Amino acid sequence: MTATLSARRRTDRFAGSGGALLAADGWGDDASPPLVLLHGGGQTRAAWGAAGPRLARLGWRVIAPDLRGHGESAWSPEGRYDLDVFADDVRALVAAVGGQPVVVGASLGGLCSLLAAGERPRASVRALALVDVAHRPEPAGVRRVFEFMRARPDGFASLEEAAAAVAAYLPHRARPDDLNGLRRNLRRQDRRWVWHWDPRLLDGFPDRNELNAHAERLLAAARIAQVLVLLVRGGLSDVVSDQIAAEFCASVPGARRVDVVGAGHMVAGDRNDRFIEALVPFLARIQENA
Repeated sequence: MTATLSARRRTDRFAGSGGALLAADGWGDDASPPLVLLHGGGQTRAAWGAAGPRLARLGWRVIAPDLRGHGESAWSPEGRYDLDVFADDVRALVAAVGGQPVVVGASLGGLCSLLAAGERPRASVRALALVDVAHRPEPAGVRRVFEFMRARPDGFASLEEAAAAVAAYLPHRARPDDLNGLRRNLRRQDRRWVWHWDPRLLDGFPDRNELNAHAERLLAAARIAQVLVLLVRGGLSDVVSDQIAAEFCASVPGARRVDVVGAGHMVAGDRNDRFIEALVPFLARIQENA
């Protein structure tokens, strides 16, 4: 398959836990080793729109789903969005993809992939790349994320208004001229643009005390998983500090770390080229050991 064809996006559906349908984008040759990309809370699979084709050209079959309650994937009927539900979705997805995939998880995607790989029933993954997420976060950074997500429950009158809100939240990121990428993170409701995720999602996110209580559980999962682990930290991140990243790597045997200069919490969206550069040596090491 040529590089041009391998970078062509296709849409697929996978069954998550309980049969919940998860919409996914895919790139690459079906015969290539699988690589699953899991976005963060409040995002959609569009977060990987630039990374997916790049990674496919490097010889991977890339699968990027919308998490439950996000984008075009099913919403939880009962509004349940705790980490265990997302981890069960990851287990189902990994089993459906097959081939012992490498999983790259950003923020929420990293947390649920860590639990899926390290707690029973353990998902059969080859390696984990955790993108700006570790066993615990900086409370101030998490609070800023939640404040942004809660700020506009009534949505926006236009895409330009939504873009202005994102620019204020991410002042280090250049504001795009083309708003089509932003459109994929929004949906129309009552003639307004609202974020493309279930509003009940925020009710399922752990609070500060719960996040700290999860720390030992997540560290235990990372140790038990016994797979290669890479922590990709945004150099400007206020969610995963230098201290937290060092603490995680010191606690998880064999874990490695790389900082992406100029990126905040949403590493791939902030500095996609540098994110790919940080990930490529890790993926090359996995291919060499396959």
